[in-house]
Amino acid sequence: MRTSVLSLLAVGASMAAAAPLGGEHQHLHQHQKRDVLTEIVYVDVNGATISTSSSSTSTSVSSTTTSTNEETTTTAASSTQASSKSTSTSSSSSSSSSNSISGDLSAFSDPTEEFEDGVHDCDSVPTGQGVIAVTWISSLNGGWTTIMNEDGDTSSTCSDGYYCSYACQAGMSKTQWPSEQPSSGISVGGLYCKSGKLYKSNSDSKYLCEWGAQTASFVSKLDDDVAICRTDYPGSENMNIPTLLEAGSSAPASVVDSSSYFTWKGGATSAQYYVNNAGVSVEDGCIWGTSGSGVGNWAPVVLGSGVTGGKTYLSLIPNPNNSDAPNYNIKITGTSGSSVNGDCSYIDGSYTGSGSDGCTVTVSSGSANFVFY
Repeated sequence: MRTSVLSLLAVGASMAAAAPLGGEHQHLHQHQKRDVLTEIVYVDVNGATISTSSSSTSTSVSSTTTSTNEETTTTAASSTQASSKSTSTSSSSSSSSSNSISGDLSAFSDPTEEFEDGVHDCDSVPTGQGVIAVTWISSLNGGWTTIMNEDGDTSSTCSDGYYCSYACQAGMSKTQWPSEQPSSGISVGGLYCKSGKLYKSNSDSKYLCEWGAQTASFVSKLDDDVAICRTDYPGSENMNIPTLLEAGSSAPASVVDSSSYFTWKGGATSAQYYVNNAGVSVEDGCIWGTSGSGVGNWAPVVLGSGVTGGKTYLSLIPNPNNSDAPNYNIKITGTSGSSVNGDCSYIDGSYTGSGSDGCTVTVSSGSANFVFY
């Protein structure tokens, strides 16, 4: 029996009125700034909630969403098997560079040098071992992505009492955030600055960046580069963590495991990306955009990726700030030999299916690609 497929709540309309971080010690409540928060909830065709504690879920599954968390991506499984398509996933970029933003798809090298507390100064990001510097955000110094304290105050410099968030190379995610988050509803993440030195805020991880599930990649069949910008979460939620998808090349997607990654008030999180038109640079696109700019939070495409219950969910999600079609098409296709349920594409401004709520596929085994063409 074919299921009724999914309902995707993507990004809240409050984004349109939001302003970027900037200036010295601003006070900002991030969850007032942006209501992009969704929770993964599975229901059967009768609307009854299905437990996801077991890896074997009923084949008749659809998805619903409720507002809980910025980076959570709503997901849905379908009983209809999508056809698999083999796509090359080799990368021309090297991960050996500390400032690599496209990453290396041929070998997911793990960090080898543990981060030492109290050694590095707070004035700049300790690049290397997966950590990269974001240097184009004019309101922040030192290459950080967010500088915020537990009261929600932001700063232009990483200084005592602040959590200083950072970017990881394509396919990797930061590991640092305090287990006790502010009761106000904001989230903070990154290294903690104390007496002018940096300290881990999460001692459970010895390294600052880690790979997620290696089950999804970005693949380009275009003649221009594409700036794919992940939101900094936990943190400001600004879309300033870059992946550069070079023309005709590939880059790994970050696919975080909801069972072990950051949770917000008990809600699981996944990676969320804002994708600019082809030809927009990382420096111009991985920012908090202005109204009508078509970049950053005004970019034409939003992607989601995450693992729940051992399955990978990949989504194309509408951005209410920008209903214009991008200057490319995009589809999610399984790699050769993979098991992928669902059909998901965004072609000439229309999503797969009859609605405009986006679409999701479930990767039960193997991997899939976000293909830009």
